[in-house]
Amino acid sequence: MKRLRIKSILTLLFVLTFVASAFTQTTPRRVIIDTDPGTDDAMAIILALNSPEFKVEALTVVPGNVDGRQGLENALKIVSLAGRCDVTVAGGAQHPLNQKLITAQFWHGKNGLADVELPPSKCKADPRFGPDLIIEMIHKYPHEITLIPVGPLTNIALAVSKDPSIAGLVKDIVIMGGSITGGNVNGAAEANIYNDPEAAQIVFNAGWMVTMVGSDVGERTLITRKYLAQLQSSHGPQSDFIAKIADFYLTRSEKSGYSGAAMYDPLAVGIALDPTLGTLKEMHVDVETKGEFTRGETVANRMGSNENNVLHGNHYEIEGVIELKPNARVCLASDADRFLQLFVDRVKGK
Repeated sequence: MKRLRIKSILTLLFVLTFVASAFTQTTPRRVIIDTDPGTDDAMAIILALNSPEFKVEALTVVPGNVDGRQGLENALKIVSLAGRCDVTVAGGAQHPLNQKLITAQFWHGKNGLADVELPPSKCKADPRFGPDLIIEMIHKYPHEITLIPVGPLTNIALAVSKDPSIAGLVKDIVIMGGSITGGNVNGAAEANIYNDPEAAQIVFNAGWMVTMVGSDVGERTLITRKYLAQLQSSHGPQSDFIAKIADFYLTRSEKSGYSGAAMYDPLAVGIALDPTLGTLKEMHVDVETKGEFTRGETVANRMGSNENNVLHGNHYEIEGVIELKPNARVCLASDADRFLQLFVDRVKGK
């Protein structure tokens, strides 16, 4: 009788463990995407909306590729196209913290979406201020929200400056920004960080572990004509839209001498979906805010320490090193083909 009771208890524990495991695996993760839509932003948003692993709670809009007004209009049209008016869309900051806005219609078209005209949105903007919405949602769902900023970090900096406690309440933060091997704006800086270096410095030093997916890795993760042909082989509102903007983006990149178009923002969403799509290394990252040639550079300390220089009379001597606490998981490489096939399959609805 005792053996039967023990066996029954073990069976019950097994069943409960299996159910809990299944629930954990199928419960989508809550995400907020902070975005400046943007062709590659649009690709990133559609990828996230078509990924069952995610429950996209909100899009918050930051100026960058386009100004804040155009960005909000674009975000509303994208979620409407996807039939996802359940996703909260809110405007945020209208300019960087300490400099004038730099927009990028050269790369993204006059409307930011490759000049593809989407139907008027059936979705309405939320009246809340983007950074306040971020704070509110993180407190509503403590340790459940993954932040995915794929534009300048102005909104995130405003949120964490107003309420530093959110740094300990997020599940994860995965940014598209920075580079440890040179920039895409100039020799040093990546565009999102360059557009608001002060905001980026606040975010990297807010007390959370930032996963940084930089332009250097994005530029080795290229959508090519091969993948575009796959997108064009399947028709639907979302896949047709993505195929059009991908064609524009690819053509523009080819004219500039590239063999494909860098999947900057979609890759950040991909790494948030599946970190094994990237090779990550913990480092301490700071952002240069004052350099004449290096403003906006993400300075990654790959040694994990600085030399300790101590004054002796009229000179300094090195006396060991000062260990640095990592504040970022830096993406060093991507499994490009596996990610690109995932992207195409999700957009096509597979």
